[in-house]
Amino acid sequence: MTTLLVQHADVLLAMDAGRRVIRDGGIYVRENVIEQVGPTWQLPATADRIIDASGMIILPGLVNTHHHLYQTLTRNIPAVQDAELFDWLKVLYRVWGELTEEGVYWSARVGLAELLLSGCTTSSDHLYLYPNDCAIDVEIKAAQELGIRFQPCRGSMSLGTSRGGLPPDSLVEGEDEILADCERVISRYHDPKPYAMCRIVLAPCSPFSVTPELMRETRTMAQRHGVYCHTHLAETKDEEVFCLEKFGCRPLSYAQRLGWLGEDVWFAHAIHLNDDEVKLLAEARSGVAHCPTSNMRLGSGIAPVRDMVEAGVKVGLAVDGSASNDSSHMLAEVRQAMLLQRIRYGAAGLSATQALETATLGGATVLGRDDIGSLESGKAADFVAFRLDCLDYAGALHDPVAALVFCAPQKVDLSVIDGRVVVQDGAVSGLDIREAVSAQNRIAKEMVVRAERSSGLSFDKIRGLV
Repeated sequence: MTTLLVQHADVLLAMDAGRRVIRDGGIYVRENVIEQVGPTWQLPATADRIIDASGMIILPGLVNTHHHLYQTLTRNIPAVQDAELFDWLKVLYRVWGELTEEGVYWSARVGLAELLLSGCTTSSDHLYLYPNDCAIDVEIKAAQELGIRFQPCRGSMSLGTSRGGLPPDSLVEGEDEILADCERVISRYHDPKPYAMCRIVLAPCSPFSVTPELMRETRTMAQRHGVYCHTHLAETKDEEVFCLEKFGCRPLSYAQRLGWLGEDVWFAHAIHLNDDEVKLLAEARSGVAHCPTSNMRLGSGIAPVRDMVEAGVKVGLAVDGSASNDSSHMLAEVRQAMLLQRIRYGAAGLSATQALETATLGGATVLGRDDIGSLESGKAADFVAFRLDCLDYAGALHDPVAALVFCAPQKVDLSVIDGRVVVQDGAVSGLDIREAVSAQNRIAKEMVVRAERSSGLSFDKIRGLV
């Protein structure tokens, strides 16, 4: 059995029950599991591989609880730079209709590489549209190639505009087809065992893009197979109006009516909640993926994260889709989460350590993982290290942990996932950055050109598109 010893880190943030911050810290790993964490002098002195972490801070790998990797192809589209969610979607549906399997693959490689370099070691992804024979399999392949722990969501849309939904009919699938593919994906890829590198999630997109029948059928299937469920909820006032007009209740009440509450369910955004709804989420042990940058980018609002945490709601952090964030940087999201809560609650609204906890232990709990999120014996060997001797942290090392959050977000120097070194010296193992960037830019341009030709519209302007 192979062993790995990382030693002499200036600081190690364990995020364990004692919330230890260890000086001259280290980690001893056997195969893919942490065996010991503590001061370097207390650890074994030899191993098959030894890494000197002098000048670094080590912390648990960050956990991204909501993403749309395919949207890395449609970042910064001029037509939607100033649009709110529903108008933003109506424009981008036209471009996303040009998505191909090649696009799904390269967007996943690019988005996951960005996440790895930002300190993320586990990511979920919500792929909910499948034009042109696209399949979730190729993004799972991309994750396997890069070595990131992955919880892909087999998403779905079945309620097109002709039936009162938001997406065009050309982008929705038949419900029997959706359910059959959900069964296939679970059977082929889902691994329920501890330290699993891939677990499948079932994820109808939103109240305005799927039918109540599909929500119920998906929930039943997920419970039968023991997999988690995920969807967007309470993201905007427009969604609230839609639910009130179509279903006669607010979004969370609608989810409750359909059986979509429980410890095996988590919701993206959860911005527009009242006090009773926060309490209901806590009682149900349902989770929330907080997406601060996306929520600001689309003007959707400020989620009541501190209220949720104080009530006992499971809250994780997420970058959301790269077309509503325009990056996939988890450490940047930690900083945004801290700052945004301070706008709502004041300067003590969320501390740097609390923000980091949301991105580590919080995310692990939301995804139903008790094997990641902290550095302690028996946990998966998922950890990252940032250099402290860089220009951006100069003068900030009075509190090295808080420096990660208060100062400009950096890229990792080292990332270990499942006991394997995935990033070293700021480079992602097995990734040709130039090739990835070139492929991504080519595919992104081709999608927009095809969309403009098929619609006869220019995506340089939003006027007249919605």
